[in-house]
Amino acid sequence: MTTTATTTPRPAVAVHARPWWRRALLTREWATVALLAVVYAVALGTVTGFDGPLTITYLVLDITPVLLVAMPMTAIILTGEIDLSVASVVGLSSVTLGVLYQAGLPMAAAALAAALVGVLCGLVNGTLVAYLGLPSLAVTIGTLALFRGLAVGLLGTTAVTTFPESWTDGARATFGDSPLPVVTVVLAVVVVAFAVLLHATPFGRDVFDIGRTREAARFSGVDVRRTLLVLFVLSGLVSALAGVYYTLRYGSARGDNATGLELQVVAAVLLGGVSIFGGRGAVHGVVAGVLLIGVLAAALRLENVTVNLINIVIGALLVLSVVSPRVVAAVARRRRPVSSKAHRPERDRSIERSQR
Repeated sequence: MTTTATTTPRPAVAVHARPWWRRALLTREWATVALLAVVYAVALGTVTGFDGPLTITYLVLDITPVLLVAMPMTAIILTGEIDLSVASVVGLSSVTLGVLYQAGLPMAAAALAAALVGVLCGLVNGTLVAYLGLPSLAVTIGTLALFRGLAVGLLGTTAVTTFPESWTDGARATFGDSPLPVVTVVLAVVVVAFAVLLHATPFGRDVFDIGRTREAARFSGVDVRRTLLVLFVLSGLVSALAGVYYTLRYGSARGDNATGLELQVVAAVLLGGVSIFGGRGAVHGVVAGVLLIGVLAAALRLENVTVNLINIVIGALLVLSVVSPRVVAAVARRRRPVSSKAHRPERDRSIERSQR
């Protein structure tokens, strides 16, 4: 006599048990987008002068270096690492541009040299983290001080302000009578490039795999060290390009340019839904996070709020973006029903009965 064992399907993973629209829309990224829409609407209705065309122009000009640097920072944090030296790379590349142009080098060549300095800074960080196995937090805190010290040492307390007007005007130019700056095209290209890189290429899948489980990624064939090195080099390169823009936008190369920029970048990335522990995040959430911080800062400045108070607000957002996922996860665990024998698959209960 033969018996056939009946089995019940394995229960679905909790996240996939929800409808697709809930999985797509009820996320931290879209929550940031919704918060951005609310804050922008409130600012339009309550802040005097916020609805003017100049607001859009200066908003885009102000967020440009933050959004540029946030793209490679997103990729690095997705792996579970961090780069706190980005603002110092912006300052060092700014000083490099100013010093070389002042020495007689053509502007284009000086800008290229500044970009190469950024690549070199990224190579230093990437080698120490990826190939020597040092913690990125400690490494980039050290190189933050090193690169900033080099920038201040090259110029001291002086500044280079004699740049070609065609370059400085180009950094602030808009499309005709439109309030949209020309630099928006550069932002769009960089954002789309990193979105494709992270979400539509094997390299991007490797980045997420490293953030989820580094050892599993290594055993599955991912070259973890090379991937980390590439990401830190990209961070240095894009930070240097942001330094060139920063210099031309304000018409000044100084050793203390972009001081504190790393706080805004990290806050925007985490606020945009990227997990500080790696393995989770999306580019559109980071863009929304950058815009949210930019809108808040612009509205507060129009209300004559001091820079120190604006930094307090950004710092509070940074803490909130780190703490809120843990709070939500803790609440979800408390609401989850306790597993018992009654919840086991029928196959497990039939096995228990046969063993009695």
